[in-house]
Amino acid sequence: MAYFNIRDVASIALFAALWGVLNATVSPIVFTMFGIPVFCDMIGFASLILALWWVRKLGTASTVGLVATILNFVFRPSATHFLGFTAASVVFDVLTWAFRYGNCFERKRVGAVFLLVASTASAAVAGFIIGVFFMAAPQLVKWGGVLGWVLLHMAGGVVGWVMGVSLVLSLEARGLRKQGVT
Repeated sequence: MAYFNIRDVASIALFAALWGVLNATVSPIVFTMFGIPVFCDMIGFASLILALWWVRKLGTASTVGLVATILNFVFRPSATHFLGFTAASVVFDVLTWAFRYGNCFERKRVGAVFLLVASTASAAVAGFIIGVFFMAAPQLVKWGGVLGWVLLHMAGGVVGWVMGVSLVLSLEARGLRKQGVT
């Protein structure tokens, strides 16, 4: 029997496509307009939270991140900085698995804190990797070096957490997961 069933694969594909396509198309516009890397984190962590809420298996977030990375490279081959988000997806996957999915999604307050920690820590990893390996010095200096870049990504992780948790709570309030749709 396969580890991921067909519904898991469909969910992973859906959330990876959401992240990959929006990152490749909308994120560059937002970054050009404001010069801050918040939108990519926002979409990414909201997608990861939703995918994990639905599937609840180790490897889900990593797979979403890997597929989103491939899509990102298909649309924007020069956007190598997205590899920071690939690594962040793996960190998010491991952290949420360590916190236990039941704690993250069934215990509302504790789960919200666990997901906040996982999102901000993972976003920090992405910001660090992108800042150290992929950003040009003038852009880094503008935002206070690598530490400033890490903090900006962490802020994006917090916004993505707010979006992801809000969407999960909205879906649960409508009984989506309880109706046996999983």
